[in-house]
This record gives sequence, structure tokens and C-alpha cells, in this order.
Amino acid sequence: MRRKAADVRNQTKAALAVAVIIVLAIGGVFALNQVQGGDKPAAADVSSAIADGAIVREDSRILGEEGASGVTFVEFLDFECEACGAAYPIVEDLREKYAGEVTFVIRYFPLPGHSNSGNAARAVEAAARQGELEAMYSLMYETQKEWGESQESKEDLFRTYAEDLGLDMDQYDADVTSEEVGARVDSDVADGESLGVAGTPTFYVDGELFEPQAVEDFSAVLDEALAE
Repeated sequence: MRRKAADVRNQTKAALAVAVIIVLAIGGVFALNQVQGGDKPAAADVSSAIADGAIVREDSRILGEEGASGVTFVEFLDFECEACGAAYPIVEDLREKYAGEVTFVIRYFPLPGHSNSGNAARAVEAAARQGELEAMYSLMYETQKEWGESQESKEDLFRTYAEDLGLDMDQYDADVTSEEVGARVDSDVADGESLGVAGTPTFYVDGELFEPQAVEDFSAVLDEALAE
């Protein structure tokens, strides 16, 4: 019998909190999963990409409701990335603390070294098209240990998540393999590359690259942005 999203969420919250502590204890806040090879864009090109709106697009996916302050917290993420999984409960705490104030944006950035990160991103985007972005986003992280690092396709597993969420499966099946959804993910990746994103998670707060050194830095940077 499949577990429902709420059950998974309750069972994994404590484990995720422990994972964060472990990650923080090992040589820095996040051990980024990085893109191998490739040339970083020049500073002038990055500035141009920022001016062009590459950090947040009009169609970028927002978790929950837009905040009233205009402050944005953006994460380029890979659902198979362990560091992103460790960041997930921190971001969830921020979303609760700053609900109604800060807009939380996710950008898909599946890394080529992760066999199922692209499948996961397409599954989340397909769910988003049926109004279930947040639920599928959460399920990916809360079940990451079950499928992450597998060399076998987990498309069938992700489809069971869609079923558990009560999605229209005909629409999901059409969307998850569609050129439109693939292009949507690729567009986020292209924006990340134009910004010089070299690994996940990569954060931006109000258009500025944010590189936390401690958990407290997350609240501090948002408090500062809200005070301005």
C-alpha cells in the first residue's frame, strides 16, 4: 500500500533535521553538488544575465503565495542532490517564518551526474501544471533516500507519487514526457548557466548571490532584506 504524502512528511521530518546537522558539521554549510567541467561565464556576462532577469522569470515556479514585501528567495536546485535535500527543511522553516512577506522561488537545475534528477524535475513540473507543485516538490526530497543515486530510471516511482497526489494521470503522462515540460526545465538550466551556477543548491536573495556559512545566515539575510 502506497504511503500518502502527509504520512511521508511526518515520518521524515526528524530524519531531515538530523541530516542538516550532519551536513553543517562536515566542513561547511553545504557540500555543493557541482557541474563537472565547462567554462564559467565572465563577470560582465553574468551581470548582463542578471539584468536580463535570469534569476527570476515571470513564469518561475513559486512555492506558496507571493510575499507582500517584494523580497525574493531563489534556489537553483536538483532533487537528487543530497545538499539540496539537507537544505530543504531549512527552506521550509523559512517559508513558515516569513510567510506572507518573502516570495520563495525554485529553479530547476538537474545535474548531468544524477541519473534521475531530470526525471524528478519533469515530474515536479508536470505536477505543478495541475496545481500540485508544492506537494510533489516535498515528496521528492522526503523520499530522496529511496531513489537518489540509482542508475535505474525512477519514472515509474515518480508516477506513483502523482497517483498518490490524485493527479489526472492522462494529463500527467502527457505532460511529463512533453517537449513543453522538457523545454521548461531546460530554460531554468540555461538561466542558471548564464549566471554561473556551478552546483546545487545555489541561492539568491533579492538578486544577490547568497552563500550561507551557518544556518543563522538564512534568517539574517532575509531580515536584512526586509529591513531595507
